[in-house]
Amino acid sequence: MRRTFALAALLACSSLAPALAGDILIHGGPIHTGVAAAPAAQAVLIRDDRILFVGDLAAARAKAAKDARDVDLKGATAFPGFVDAHAHLTGIGLRELTLNLDKTDSMESLVAAVKAHAAAHPDGPIYGRGWIETHWPEKRFPDRADLDRAAPGRIVVLGRADGHAVVASTAALAKAGVTKDTVAPAGGQILKGPDGAPNGLLVDNAQALIKDVIPPPSDALKRQALEKAGALYASRGWTGLGNMSVAAPDLAILTRLAADRKFGLRVDNYMDPSGAAEVLAKGPFTDATGLIRVRGIKLYMDGALGSRGAALLAPYSDSETSLGLQLTPQDKGLALMKAAKAVNAQVAMHAIGDRGNRMALDWFQESLAGDTQARWRIEHAQIVADEDVPRFAKLGVIASMQPSHAIGDLYFAPARLGQARLHEGYRWKDFLDAGTVVAAGSDAPVEVGDPRIEFYAAVYRHGLDGFANADWHLEEAVTRDQALRMLTWAPAYAAFAEKDRGTLEAGKKADVTVFDKDLMTAAPAEILKAEAVLTVVDGKVVFEK
Repeated sequence: MRRTFALAALLACSSLAPALAGDILIHGGPIHTGVAAAPAAQAVLIRDDRILFVGDLAAARAKAAKDARDVDLKGATAFPGFVDAHAHLTGIGLRELTLNLDKTDSMESLVAAVKAHAAAHPDGPIYGRGWIETHWPEKRFPDRADLDRAAPGRIVVLGRADGHAVVASTAALAKAGVTKDTVAPAGGQILKGPDGAPNGLLVDNAQALIKDVIPPPSDALKRQALEKAGALYASRGWTGLGNMSVAAPDLAILTRLAADRKFGLRVDNYMDPSGAAEVLAKGPFTDATGLIRVRGIKLYMDGALGSRGAALLAPYSDSETSLGLQLTPQDKGLALMKAAKAVNAQVAMHAIGDRGNRMALDWFQESLAGDTQARWRIEHAQIVADEDVPRFAKLGVIASMQPSHAIGDLYFAPARLGQARLHEGYRWKDFLDAGTVVAAGSDAPVEVGDPRIEFYAAVYRHGLDGFANADWHLEEAVTRDQALRMLTWAPAYAAFAEKDRGTLEAGKKADVTVFDKDLMTAAPAEILKAEAVLTVVDGKVVFEK
């Protein structure tokens, strides 16, 4: 790529501070517009924060200012800005700044990671996140004994990658006062050993029992985490995200960062109920930069499939006494939905199991009372019964789904669900065929948060190692055009922003993602090797390689 963005490159290396806006002419490689009537173009001309022209290169040059910055793609490929429809921004940054366990591939590697961290940090409690036991050879959850041998006598709390379970050391349980007599809160589980004592694993709402053991991150650390997350996401080609379960203090920090030009991505925020007072009082609102928007609230219906917290209609195939967990009481959930509906705020509700999804649809149907234009969202929509699939489109509900969940979960989902209902899982094509808008994302830091992985998973539905079998229901893979729409236009639609973004069209906001490979034609394995080389948000370069 021609190095005409020296200033932008320097800024991208140091922070997410955007380069100054002006005319930018992008050409010299495939340009996928996302517009069905005109899917390809030779050039995109940006003026300030909007797209001025999309089409023929000669016409674009004629319209460009004399001092337009010229970007010759040199064969790289431009797309509408990729948007992660569901992520957790603070968590993404904190994962990079604390003990990151997402590369652990066995119990012993987890123990080794904690042991090394403990040696490097001899004082204070230890917190980490990112472990997922489903691929480990030991085929079990970690417990307090594992943490005790990694860091004897230390307070250790390690979060599962999905955020729906933690494992705590003996010292951590003792400090929190969790004993064999402790009763799990509604919507939570305390796993116990043969002696009846807690084994250290706390699922879903039971995690609250341990929350005071680890000091919460300071505002300074959260500011650092949000800056880190923004720069990381820009470097991967994301131009924005749907930020879920946002705490009010985190929103305040994010808004200040954007105002200070330290954060340049678009963020649609869905607040945790504890911090939702403002949006429930006045409805959706936007900050002065136009980048930070608050759309509504995020609720939880159930837990996760891996930790058997997802609410199922019939018992788990590998745990016949468990139907999963309901995390939000019906009266509380309906009251919050009523408040949101009154001010036209969106509701985004986490639902993974088929019972969880059915309850979410039932609550939405009652609350919306025939309004099919509210664009309420079910986050994950992972396991959905046949009869509930058409209800999404009928109610105008968006399926906010994460393709990477499928290619991670399908290694263990057959054991959890059994063959008879395995087809209920990760039904992207079924939803699209039924007329449902499917907005794709990653759920990072649960997953990596990489647009290449999400696109690969959506179109190929194989593991990152190339594995798949009949249990993976490959017929649910989508076309590349559908995958591109799921990662560009659909997240915009899901946030009432499709008139301004989601495609490359004259008049829309200038959000562009450039990869060095054409994801629309590359072999599946090559998709994962593509690299983001340019990210433009609001007409400003926020990353260049």
